[in-house]
Amino acid sequence: MVRRASAADLDALSVLVAEALSVGAVGGWLVPDAADRPLVLRGYARLLMSWGLEHGQVDTTGDRSAVAVWLRRPEVPVPAAAWMYDLHQALGPHASRLALWHAYLDAVVPHVPHAYLAHLAARPGRDDTVRALLAARHRVFDAEGLPAYAEVSGGRPRESLLAALGYEPRSPILLEPDGPALWRMWRPGPGSGRSCGGLPPRARLRRGVTPLRGRLVPAPPRSP
Repeated sequence: MVRRASAADLDALSVLVAEALSVGAVGGWLVPDAADRPLVLRGYARLLMSWGLEHGQVDTTGDRSAVAVWLRRPEVPVPAAAWMYDLHQALGPHASRLALWHAYLDAVVPHVPHAYLAHLAARPGRDDTVRALLAARHRVFDAEGLPAYAEVSGGRPRESLLAALGYEPRSPILLEPDGPALWRMWRPGPGSGRSCGGLPPRARLRRGVTPLRGRLVPAPPRSP
């Protein structure tokens, strides 16, 4: 059963998101120290879920085995100082790498109205559950003619679950220093064909550029 999450789901879904992040390449890049990683990612996941519940749409299942955090973007989002403040309050010295991650993602945000899949997590072996979770939300977007956007890590985006649900891979975001590639995935709205929807070209930020120096400020939560 697909349903909208509530504050009562915050603890369980935060654990689910943190566990999903911890086993991927993005989680290792975000928190290089393996000893610190579980605690930092739990704090980040709780903040992400809190923001999603307050500012977006969080879908889950009856058994909380999968979660999708959606944000609607009627226009290009503006930087959110409140998100940056909350990030530093929650994570302290570990916030800088997460802030840089958000800055990378903000640099290539689509320039047309769309729905953004800010995060997707599920227990292992629950691909069918994830398909059902996303399909329910896609039906709503299709009825509105709204395209969807997401990012996915890994070297074969055309073989990803998102690709099977109609998302087309675009050029990747290259995380530096020494981080993985995140493929931008675009699901066109009905009748729009294979339009790229205003996606800017690949961006590779200069080494040394960080949000903490006042040059880039991240917008609200993003997805690996």
